[in-house]
Amino acid sequence: MPSGDKARIAIFASGGGSNADKICAYFETHPDISVELIVSNKAEAGVLKVADRHGIESVYISKKYWQHPEIILPVLETSEITHIVLAGFLSLIPDWLIKAYKGRIINIHPALLPNYGGKGMYGHHVHEAVKKSGDLISGITIHEVNEHYDEGKVIFRKEVELEAMDTPEEIARKVLQVEHMYFAQVIEGWINSQHEHA
Repeated sequence: MPSGDKARIAIFASGGGSNADKICAYFETHPDISVELIVSNKAEAGVLKVADRHGIESVYISKKYWQHPEIILPVLETSEITHIVLAGFLSLIPDWLIKAYKGRIINIHPALLPNYGGKGMYGHHVHEAVKKSGDLISGITIHEVNEHYDEGKVIFRKEVELEAMDTPEEIARKVLQVEHMYFAQVIEGWINSQHEHA
């Protein structure tokens, strides 16, 4: 992508959208990066209301359509999307989409990969596994997306200290606070570094 072009982000999310909310607010007045589209695979996802609140276009795409590039790629192309941010998107990204946006899809995982990663390791499942293990350190990992769950190139990791008495819900809250603190800044740095090497 030429360095003079503005980066246009699509956020993919399945849940309430607290990360999406922070990301939208962060880039609201950014000169070089904008959030243009929010995509969800859940019709009732709170993230769709986040899109409304920020005046950002949103689209719900049901599970049956995710194997159809001829449906999904035009949606992204219409909004001239250059980068995809997965913010609590609970579905494997199809290979054809990874190829179309190679090196331009980023995900946040609520643990320190490679620990507590892979299929089935999302949301409360992660925090319950951390609690069960007795680990007193968890954290976040932000990584590029490839064809395998949670195995793409790591861009950023941040540890979160836990207390032995923390419940899975308390672990989740501590980790989410750190996600909110860093995710948008890491996205900005990641996109800027791509522009520098373009």
